[in-house]
Amino acid sequence: MRQPVIATEEAGVRLLRVDALRLGAVLRAVRVRRRLRQLDVAVRAGVSDVTVSRIERGRLDGVPFGTVSRVAGVLEIHVGLQAWSRHGDLDRLVNRRHSQLAEDVLGDFERAGGWAVRPEVSFAIYGDRGSVDLIAWHAATASLVVIELKTEIVDLGELLSTLDRKRRLASQIAARFGWTPAATSVALVVSASSTNRRRIAAHARTVRSVLPDSTRRWSAYLRAPSGQIAAVAFVPNRLRGKTGHETTSTRRVVPSRRRSA
Repeated sequence: MRQPVIATEEAGVRLLRVDALRLGAVLRAVRVRRRLRQLDVAVRAGVSDVTVSRIERGRLDGVPFGTVSRVAGVLEIHVGLQAWSRHGDLDRLVNRRHSQLAEDVLGDFERAGGWAVRPEVSFAIYGDRGSVDLIAWHAATASLVVIELKTEIVDLGELLSTLDRKRRLASQIAARFGWTPAATSVALVVSASSTNRRRIAAHARTVRSVLPDSTRRWSAYLRAPSGQIAAVAFVPNRLRGKTGHETTSTRRVVPSRRRSA
């Protein structure tokens, strides 16, 4: 079956590959089941009926992904992206960056002292399934923090929704480890690239309404947790030429001992 590529190839990475004929058939079937005309879908998506017809016939060459996504959205169908490379190393590259970011954040907890941190904690609570990148516990103050790590910001709306869901489930997730928090905080920790800063800045009001605290406030909280915070923290993602190693065990972080004079 012909599988045309939407978008372009840059630096050996092809951004999107789809089974165009199957996608078109699915969209048409759902449209017909809902008794909608192509014109009806076109008006709601803000495109021409000719474009809808092309998509349904699998003729996606030259059709922007955003257009395909809007047409599918009218029918309540989500169309995702799947990146691939002829070099076959995208997963390794992404995992490497994510692992290094996790190591950098764990280092911040270590320098602060007094925290126990669990990486990659999965959960299944009342139909909600997923995993938390890092969940941290400060026993002295009974403070719990849920941390989402992002090396790249893509869909900010979905990200904030996911983070809110994890915050609501945090106490139940923590109960598995015998942690009973007096206060639960949340942090979105992002690699400090210019692209990520620009994307968050473009939605500054939305972000501030959900995560009003800054990187500076986050750093201060790590050293002296008190009350609740909801922060966006930018952290340099330092790749040191090797893949960071992730562990599934609890990582206990204690203050370093200073030598007496």
